[in-house]
Amino acid sequence: MYKKERHHQFGRTDFNQPIGLKMNPENRWIKKAERIPWDEIEDRYASLFPSHTGMPAKPLRVALGSLLIQKQYSYSDRELVEQITENPYYQYFIGLHGYQQKAPYAPSLLVEFRKRLTDEILGEINEMIIRHNHPDDPGPGSRDAAPNDGEPSENSGTLILDAACAPQNIAFPQDINLLNEAREDLETIIDTVCYEYNEPKPRIYRRNARKDYLALAKQRRRSSKAIRKAIKKQLQYVRRDLGFIDTFLEEGKELSARDAERLAVLRRVYEQQRYMYENNVHTVADRIVNISQPYIRPIVRGKAKTPTEFGTKLDLSIDDHGIARIEKQSFDAYNEGDVLIGAIEQYKERTGHYPDRALVDKIYRNRKNLSYCRLHGIKLSGPALGRPKKDPSIDRKQEYRDAVDRIEVERSFSLAKRCFGLGLIRTKLDTTTRSSIVLSIIAMNVDRLTVFSFAEFLVSVFRGATLDILWCPGFNISSEPAGI
Repeated sequence: MYKKERHHQFGRTDFNQPIGLKMNPENRWIKKAERIPWDEIEDRYASLFPSHTGMPAKPLRVALGSLLIQKQYSYSDRELVEQITENPYYQYFIGLHGYQQKAPYAPSLLVEFRKRLTDEILGEINEMIIRHNHPDDPGPGSRDAAPNDGEPSENSGTLILDAACAPQNIAFPQDINLLNEAREDLETIIDTVCYEYNEPKPRIYRRNARKDYLALAKQRRRSSKAIRKAIKKQLQYVRRDLGFIDTFLEEGKELSARDAERLAVLRRVYEQQRYMYENNVHTVADRIVNISQPYIRPIVRGKAKTPTEFGTKLDLSIDDHGIARIEKQSFDAYNEGDVLIGAIEQYKERTGHYPDRALVDKIYRNRKNLSYCRLHGIKLSGPALGRPKKDPSIDRKQEYRDAVDRIEVERSFSLAKRCFGLGLIRTKLDTTTRSSIVLSIIAMNVDRLTVFSFAEFLVSVFRGATLDILWCPGFNISSEPAGI
């Protein structure tokens, strides 16, 4: 059940301040709160609770505000609650009516917040925030957007698009470590079944298996022959344990839902490792690199520091206002060139017209994308396909401008990874991982909107001072200064 707050979006003066406490109106968290349409988002959030009975849920501002603070500083759940309890600006940002010394909620409730706010809902919230701060830029399905029928409108604006990987907080996968972890999990399942059904434990040679694993793990320099020999032994131990579990299942013994799900993952790990051992290869389709998070896949990016990353691959687009949107995210590696057309169509749906320029990397310049952009009058940055011409007629100035403007998306990736938690995702579930990535982008957008508001104020002040100078009596902008 969800109860909407009776008050509307309150300001700084409505916050109940104890004696001696004065809220600074220039504080960043007060400015960030003004950039978020809490009431509009709350209406969307209330639709997630169709039932009118039960314990009322926490307000949307408490849930979303807490997660944005956590993304800003990478707090743990317990530390986040402590920081909110001690900081009155945090309490104002999450929508409390006044400063209180009591914790607003238990740290375990943050898990429910992350599960409830899915990546689809957070994507809608991101669009609401953008429309609230840029009302002249209509969103998807808005009445202000130009209709699709009739004559197409003139192209304008710039769309910047690029792909990156959000790495997961896991250990670097090694075959011997995966097999050792799989063996230990299988031994735990066998012990559980024997305890529940009062069966004698079979001989599984766990001490010998542990000894064989440590014999390789303690070596500072491992030869390929020693690694292959250790993998063979661990495969034999895992196969033996799987045989005992299959015997238990044939006898009618049942596993818990958690153990059954875990067993399915361990079988896939064994099959993949056996295939790679028998064929003497190091790659396999849908390779599992972490047993507790089997949805994670290796993403080959070809970077000098980390050629292969393990996490989620995503495409990020930047619009004319410098605001970021996630066009696609997937745990499996994909060709980012297939995302360009969809991103341009989303731009058309938001603004009512196609962009004048699309600044992308070379991988986006395939024949399909080039013909699509040529059809709609979109200038796609980058060199032409095929062998370079001897006498190319290239506008060097435009090429340099496109290269400089495209850096904005690289800057956004760097900012999101350094300051907003995109550089290391710590969530454990696939759904919460997707939500965590979108939260990083929302936190970065809100922070940018706050900075932009201050920059717009400086620009307005500068323009006003310039106009005063230009309209000063006796000043002629066209006349040259004396002495020149």
